[in-house]
Amino acid sequence: MSFDAPTRNRLAKLVGEVRTLLTDEFFEQCRSVFGIAPSGEIAGMEHLGDLNDAERSTATLLRERVDYLVRTHPDEKGGAPEAVTQVVREQAFTVLNRLAALRMAEKRGLIAESVGKGYQSKGFKVFETVAGTGLGDTYHRYRQYLHCLFDELAVDLGPLFDRRSPQGVLFPREPVLLRCLAEINRSDLDGLWTEDETIGWVYQDYNDPAERKKMREAPAPRNSRELAVRNQFFTPRYVVEFLTDNTLGRIWYEMTGGKTRLNNSCRYLVQRPDEILSSPDASEQQAVTNREHEHLPEPSIQVPHRTIKDPREIRMLDPACGSMHFGLYAFDLFEVIYDEAWEIAHAGDAAEKSFPTLGSFVAFTARYADKETFLADVPRLIIEHNLHGIDIDPRAVQIAGLSLWLRAHRTWQQLGLHPQQRPRISRSNVVCAEPMPGDEAFLNEFIEAHLAGAPERRLLIQIVRRVFDAMKIAGEAGSLLKIDEEIAGVVAEAKRQWLAAPKAEQGRLFADDTVEPVQQALSFDVSAVSDSAFWERAEERIYTALEAYAEHAVAENSYQRRLFVNDAARGFAFIDLSRNRYDVILMNPPFGEASLGSREYLYKAIPEAARDLFAGFVSRFNCVLTDRGALGVLSNRTAFFSDFLVSWRKANFLGETARLSLVADLGYGVLDAVVEAAAYVCVNAPISECQFIDVLSSGDKEQGLAREVSAIRAGQPTKASIVRS
Repeated sequence: MSFDAPTRNRLAKLVGEVRTLLTDEFFEQCRSVFGIAPSGEIAGMEHLGDLNDAERSTATLLRERVDYLVRTHPDEKGGAPEAVTQVVREQAFTVLNRLAALRMAEKRGLIAESVGKGYQSKGFKVFETVAGTGLGDTYHRYRQYLHCLFDELAVDLGPLFDRRSPQGVLFPREPVLLRCLAEINRSDLDGLWTEDETIGWVYQDYNDPAERKKMREAPAPRNSRELAVRNQFFTPRYVVEFLTDNTLGRIWYEMTGGKTRLNNSCRYLVQRPDEILSSPDASEQQAVTNREHEHLPEPSIQVPHRTIKDPREIRMLDPACGSMHFGLYAFDLFEVIYDEAWEIAHAGDAAEKSFPTLGSFVAFTARYADKETFLADVPRLIIEHNLHGIDIDPRAVQIAGLSLWLRAHRTWQQLGLHPQQRPRISRSNVVCAEPMPGDEAFLNEFIEAHLAGAPERRLLIQIVRRVFDAMKIAGEAGSLLKIDEEIAGVVAEAKRQWLAAPKAEQGRLFADDTVEPVQQALSFDVSAVSDSAFWERAEERIYTALEAYAEHAVAENSYQRRLFVNDAARGFAFIDLSRNRYDVILMNPPFGEASLGSREYLYKAIPEAARDLFAGFVSRFNCVLTDRGALGVLSNRTAFFSDFLVSWRKANFLGETARLSLVADLGYGVLDAVVEAAAYVCVNAPISECQFIDVLSSGDKEQGLAREVSAIRAGQPTKASIVRS
């Protein structure tokens, strides 16, 4: 079922109606059942009337969630009313996402029919037969059945289905639940639930169009939510393919000397007939393009040999991932890459001579009985090792994790693996960039517990506090926050102070930890650091302490402490991704003005962000590419002619770190906004020319781009040109 305009409109209408139903329902539940008014007024528990134990527990959790949001987000100006609204909003989108996920899972045969026919669903009827009437009436039995499903799916999809999550403690009452199921099960949308893209469109359409329009018309986003909502632009599939083919696809194409199935399956992979790829043996040259026709030019482009890597080490990142649309298509390419890597690694002595860098991969694959067993594990390997995503919207993390999980199960289904035979995915690398929790008491309690006993304890605590402080703007700066550089900078600053301190006092204070610091005027207490070896491992010591802090299991049954630890764990997961370097970075980044709360930091750390956020993203992520890594971007085409971005273009298109290698000038009609767009690739390598593809005036952008790429591959470009630096 294609995503044409009428289909898209029907899905958008469905999402809007279910969102309204759930939002109204949860505001009413909070007010009439749990004593929490939209105004932020909260009744005492003694005034709640006749609630059962489960309802009283929910009432307590809701109160603690509201209180926690007010306490740990002091910079939010809305106070208790805004906290109540946020609680209702997150409960509503979680329930919608859960119901949509169940519908998609049952259509793929991953679970028994559970929501497709409501109370008459086959899975529920079996559950009723076993459970009997001891769980109450039909609604309560059905609710319990869905909760059992949530608990089972939470093992793989915790961010979405974990019922202990603060975003998922409410459930709609029977009239609203039945209306939601009726909307989801409309016959004219039945075919959509089998499409991988559907959940991404659910994410795109969740926010009210009028509210999104108002946010986009405002001079600048006021906070992280407005920044996320006004920059929700679903990247068209053909743009995703074009950028992924010419980054990830191109890298593997060069690693294999052109001997890859991606050469044919990647329809937008730009390769010219006058290019030659160097073989692993530098003494040999191998032309890999088709030169059967006399009109083709003589080979003129020498592509240096690219060393093949263990496929587990080829990292891809989308730093503004949304529903992980780039990751879904990259998943397809990674499956081919793993398949071909197996063949290369097991081709005998010739493979060992030509591809000696695959030794670790050969050793890794020895654990599998055969190739069939290995391929069954590839979906898990892709999610745990290759695909990485960051977003500032917690809904995106829910949706992205679900999208990749469904994609993995599609492969397992095609392989004929029963659910119990499928590998367990233990880790996802999609994280939410959000502030560290700001409660001072919890911070003191946990950090000091994990740094006790270390001679350098005072200094480490100070540095960790600075990290928490730096993370305050993570929700608005997102992946542009250079938290890895912040940590390195703090350590360097402390080291400078240590070097300036009298060495005798350093040693004396290190030997006697009870002596008061003598450097009260300095911003760091470095008195307990005795030797330079500390600084060589300081950053790792800090990261180790942070990880231990995040993983700490609190013995007390404190919901607020659990919220604090969970928030901190997400913050450290973001830090961990920020420390990596990536072979492929793909993005449709936010553009326009930065949010008010992040401007002071961004304009100083990434000056280009003051001109446009997308320019800041390009500058930031060109710098974290591996050697010959590739960055694929869909952005405003003002990148190529704005007077304000001249120095930015020199640095990012013609600079030493990254150079422009491919551009598709697309114009209007690509994004759901009045903006002209361009898709382009920058490579961390000293290349001398750029392939420029003009699709600006094409009526059908997808067909126009495909036509131009085909012409380039045939040596007959009609609207393409070479730009030499």
